Amino acid sequence: MKQNLIVISFLLLFIGVKAQERIKIDGVAVVVGKNIVLDSDIDKFRKELQQRMEGKVEISDCEMLEEIMSQKLIAHHAVVDSIVASDSEVNSEVERTIAYFTQQLGSIKKVVEMYGFNDEEDLRNELFNIQKEQILIRKERASIIEKVAVTPEEVRTYYKNLQKENSLPEFSAEIELAQIVKYVKPSKEEVQRVIEKLKQIKKDIEAGYSFRLKAIINSDDPAVAGNGPGSGGLYTLTRTSGFIKEFKEVAFSLDEGEISEPFESGFGYHIIQVEKIKGQERDVRHILIQPKITPEELQASKDELARIRQQILDGEITFEEAVLKYSEDKETKNNKGLIINPETSDTKFNLTRMDPTLYGRVANLKEGEITEPFYDEIRGESKMHKIILLKSKVEAHTASFTEDYEKIQQLTLQKKEEETIEKWTREKIVDTYIKISDDYKKCKFKNNWKKE
Repeated sequence: MKQNLIVISFLLLFIGVKAQERIKIDGVAVVVGKNIVLDSDIDKFRKELQQRMEGKVEISDCEMLEEIMSQKLIAHHAVVDSIVASDSEVNSEVERTIAYFTQQLGSIKKVVEMYGFNDEEDLRNELFNIQKEQILIRKERASIIEKVAVTPEEVRTYYKNLQKENSLPEFSAEIELAQIVKYVKPSKEEVQRVIEKLKQIKKDIEAGYSFRLKAIINSDDPAVAGNGPGSGGLYTLTRTSGFIKEFKEVAFSLDEGEISEPFESGFGYHIIQVEKIKGQERDVRHILIQPKITPEELQASKDELARIRQQILDGEITFEEAVLKYSEDKETKNNKGLIINPETSDTKFNLTRMDPTLYGRVANLKEGEITEPFYDEIRGESKMHKIILLKSKVEAHTASFTEDYEKIQQLTLQKKEEETIEKWTREKIVDTYIKISDDYKKCKFKNNWKKE
């Protein structure tokens, strides 16, 4: 299927306006089982695909419709086969989606406005339905291909066919990275100072001072001084809102009007007051104070990593030994410092698809070289200094059967899986209700959707 993985990834994510609300003013392109595809779905998907692929993908309306129908067919039979998507699974996907788009656009308000929803709740409800269908599709696909496997001979045949056709893939340069991490933490005295300050602010508010004014004067939350969500420390949240776990747990443990004791999150220390309880919603105000880390403390952390780096360069200790002895990152400490690629879940990073900031740190390193210590932080989690070792590097090259066997094996498996899905699709079309509008009956589909 042309660009099938892209279609699967983005098909259901960008519909943006509820089908039932549009159906009165929007034409029905096709019905697959109980699933309706509207004309605007095709148009919107085309725009999103072009934007995502920077205009590099050429695909007609008929091709897009066939891809969409294929996914709707899988979704339909997931329900027929009693596939289940639990609320917790769906909500987890919704949170990830909202976090991604909020990061891309800057605020949840901009996400709501861009996709034409009334408010955040409206967006969440629609995303719930979309993500539920996506999970069903994913699980049904997995059940269809669960027994698909490839033999070494099939891998060899696949490679030889590509070789005959002069179409062996080009693999981009790949690297493996390892790191040593030292977290930068405020002193105990500074933490205690912040806690005592928040306790005093709490007393002042309980004595009659305005929480809003106290937030404007004291809070380190950058939204406090604005006019949107967060201004004056005020937020409206539900249990599924995209707030950090600690914040929501405290907010939903308080009665109306109650002020919390100071508590810690990755952002710093907070106090919260619940202004109003509205069903499943809470209007809360909070004050955030972040313990200060002095320039001297920052420099001391950086100097310590520089000393460790020099020990490694001088041969006094290996990088792997230094990881075990000094690194404070739990995820990589027991893995010789190796960094896992979040997109692939292995240790290889494609240089052309790396995070730009990380790429800038390591692009000019040679194998075995180590970066100078540098500062990094994960907002809402931690501040740190790092050094990164370029563990290995494979230059860009044409696929080799011996050197790239695992990748060729994966490509062979993907091809066989897609052929299995195609066969399943042809069979299921026969006994599934499908109605195509006159506007699309002129399309020449690969599969017999028109049942001619």
